[in-house]
Amino acid sequence: MRKPRDYDAELKALEDKARELRTRKVQQLGELVIATGADGFSVEELAGALVALAETKDPGKREAWAKRGAAFFQGRSRRSAKETNRDAGGASAQTGGAQPASGGADAA
Repeated sequence: MRKPRDYDAELKALEDKARELRTRKVQQLGELVIATGADGFSVEELAGALVALAETKDPGKREAWAKRGAAFFQGRSRRSAKETNRDAGGASAQTGGAQPASGGADAA
């Protein structure tokens, strides 16, 4: 005989998961606003800019914005990688002894 399904428990689990995803999305959007420096604008300015973006149907503008956004994230990734390399280089210099921390990073 099959075990009956607990639909209420399954529904509650799905609702909890949806709530968690919405919370994560809101948090990530807030982090994006801060990372781009847009947290210096008023709420009205941000809302106006986002409304203008949402209303824009020109594919050329949207593509240009997408490229600029991709470049922003790639720049952040490179900076994070450099910081990670510096940290790793510093750690290896401490354990390795006589070698400089990171010759390439100091020269740049």
